[in-house]
Amino acid sequence: MKSAAHSRLRRILSLVSYNLLAWLLLGLYLLPVAYMVDTAFKSTDQLSDKKAPWYPSRISTYQYQGQAAELMHVPVTGGLKTLALVQPGVSSSLFADPQNPSAGLVEWQGDYRKLEAIYEPYFVWSNFTKLFTSLPFPQMVGNTLLVVLIGEIGVLVSSILIAYGFSRFPLPGGDLLFYIVIATILIPEKVTFIPTFFFYVKVVHWQGTIYPLVVYLFFGSPVYIFLLRQNFRSLPVDLEEAAMLDGAGPLRRLVSIVLPQSWPAVITIALLQFFYTWNETRLASLYLGVNSHFMPVSFGVQTFQSLLPIDNVIEAGSVVVMVIPVLVLILSQRLFMRSLTITGMEKR
Repeated sequence: MKSAAHSRLRRILSLVSYNLLAWLLLGLYLLPVAYMVDTAFKSTDQLSDKKAPWYPSRISTYQYQGQAAELMHVPVTGGLKTLALVQPGVSSSLFADPQNPSAGLVEWQGDYRKLEAIYEPYFVWSNFTKLFTSLPFPQMVGNTLLVVLIGEIGVLVSSILIAYGFSRFPLPGGDLLFYIVIATILIPEKVTFIPTFFFYVKVVHWQGTIYPLVVYLFFGSPVYIFLLRQNFRSLPVDLEEAAMLDGAGPLRRLVSIVLPQSWPAVITIALLQFFYTWNETRLASLYLGVNSHFMPVSFGVQTFQSLLPIDNVIEAGSVVVMVIPVLVLILSQRLFMRSLTITGMEKR
């Protein structure tokens, strides 16, 4: 009994320590994001105030004769007292007592700038309004969503069709062709950089358009083809054979039988493509340029930050908007992890 209890205690301690370590690493990983979210809700004055607390706040004020006076901890006889700064001075300042305003002003000798101000929580929601007015943000988000929509349609349709063909039809040399497709993953982008750039710019004249960002997706993605092929091969063929006897063609079998059983894998592919497109900057900077009307949000934010003087709160707000894919991943985490398991080792 003692041995079993000791073993159980060790398992509990091991589990607790593992969870604490995981939460610690997660906190360290999310710390920069939390800092940017915190900065996005601060005012510019707070960013320049070295005495301000870490959270979004402002100095508390007291209305004295129609004037907003800052509240401070002032050392007086008997300890610290909360007073409102009415008339600041270099060597002496006048304060009002919020608890007894009729007593008149109190003169305090010293430098008021060395006093400790009283802060209250205050979130500057107008920072995000400034973000949308300082940058062409709605247009950039619309461009990104357009590229996402076209890219999702192209890569899903092409990858699903190619993966279904590799998984169900005995093509002559099909395995070798599949290995060649997968081997293209190993080709460095630097090898194809110059030929593709020459073709897009000099041959078809697509400079400044979104075509170089989406057209290649209509030819499928080797990674997505591999994941979908693994998923399709794990599905039983009995239902497809029954549908074939009823006269269903390959496309009908794919749409009516295979895809309804493969939605987790398809959604995973769509999410991966969404993350990639939302954060894409290389192709946009190469083919769109800084003056294009099709500038996506990720490249647009970087461009305006480097070309124009933008407040720190505006930059922080733009970074907060850029973490939208992280929120999408969190909301779809269970389905995403289940899909990776299905397309991996568990159902092969």
